[in-house]
Amino acid sequence: MSVAAAAVPVERDDRFPPQIKYIVGNEACERFSFYGMKSILTIFMVTHYAMPDNDAESKYHLFVSASYLFPILGAWISDRFWGKYRTIMNLSIVYCLGHAVLALWDARAGMYLGLTLIALGAGGIKPCVSAHVGDQFTPKNEHLLAKIFDVFYFSVNFGSFFSTLLIPWVLPHYGPAWAFGIPGILMAIATLVFWIGRHQYVHVPPTGKTGEKGFLPVFWRALTNQSARKPGQTFYDAALDRFTPSEVEAAKAASAVFVLFVAVSGFWALYDQYGSSWVLQGEAMNRVLFGYKIESSQMAALNPILIMILIPLFAKLVYPASRRLGFEPTPLRRMSIGMFVAAASFAAAMALQLALDAGRTPSIAWQFVPYLLLSVGEIMVSITGLEFAYTQAPRSMKSTIMSFWLLTIFAGNLLTAYISELNRFHGAAYFGFFVGLMIALSFVFVWIASRYKVRSYLEGGEPSALADAAAAN
Repeated sequence: MSVAAAAVPVERDDRFPPQIKYIVGNEACERFSFYGMKSILTIFMVTHYAMPDNDAESKYHLFVSASYLFPILGAWISDRFWGKYRTIMNLSIVYCLGHAVLALWDARAGMYLGLTLIALGAGGIKPCVSAHVGDQFTPKNEHLLAKIFDVFYFSVNFGSFFSTLLIPWVLPHYGPAWAFGIPGILMAIATLVFWIGRHQYVHVPPTGKTGEKGFLPVFWRALTNQSARKPGQTFYDAALDRFTPSEVEAAKAASAVFVLFVAVSGFWALYDQYGSSWVLQGEAMNRVLFGYKIESSQMAALNPILIMILIPLFAKLVYPASRRLGFEPTPLRRMSIGMFVAAASFAAAMALQLALDAGRTPSIAWQFVPYLLLSVGEIMVSITGLEFAYTQAPRSMKSTIMSFWLLTIFAGNLLTAYISELNRFHGAAYFGFFVGLMIALSFVFVWIASRYKVRSYLEGGEPSALADAAAAN
């Protein structure tokens, strides 16, 4: 090969793969379905079944936590047996059945069964859909990966914005059958849209029982074979007697990401309360805006509309301005700052609760401040974390590491459910507890991130270091 030929750069493709439109369309409809149902869940339990506020909050967060636990099952099925496409299709049908049960069976047993099926379906497809997006890219267009995750997240908020405006209005005017039925119809449309693109997708096959081994088998072998570890070897090197170096390296990468993500759980302990404690706080505020009385759960529509505004604002203005000032907004730096901003959002909610505790009735419009801060935190933590989780995953564990990211949401909501069930903190003290928790975990995250070595794994390419640890963090 001549020198000139060797110097030819790899051809770049600046277009999104054409099949992306089906995945993005599916995501918009599915998120309409999920967020529409979720937006009315706390109020529905309080008004329809006369549950105490703390009991409704606890059950709401248990449902959300279950929705983010089932990704482990979905990732395992996808990586080992069905592949991402079949997993998404099969569990989407379960998802639709859950909505049907909620809409047609008006009883507590029906609610619990419907929520279980939705949690299984929604949770099971979560790691597969986001990883399936990344699978459509190759080294020719991998530079568009960050942009597609922005588009992907935009579609999430596009769907959730309209559902959180519409469904809370449908509930008092047309009843729970329609309020839960409309999200079910949108989930059926989401499934159809995804199915239409079936022949255009890049289908990464499952590794199967004879393929590369997953994280848990490697971890278990390393744990039980520590006596065979040689001087200078790491914990996972003890598994080299049964697993290949690439499988052990994949487990090391997964473990490092898991440790990093543990502290992120605090963010989700706060974030998902816009559907529980913030809704109940709004019920006690003056809900008349511009002459119209709004539903407290409709305020949740502020989050997606703010996200749709802030995504391009941060991409085009904030992050470039940061670079011009000499501060590179690496993923771990963005996530660190975002967690402190999330703590500030709950400090603002605590200030509103202090006014309510003092007997005043502030306008619900003041909730715009905590929603704005929470949305900024979401931009910096959640969007960044979604992209970061994918790039840190070797091929055999892309869905698994995505499920690790989703497990942080499970843990955060489980903590909130437990605190609500304890019913120890009331009024402003409840919000103050989470402010302190978030600040503490933010410092923990910064400490762990400063010691994390960033990797990059993309479909069709070899893993490479993005930067030295010091530069990357």
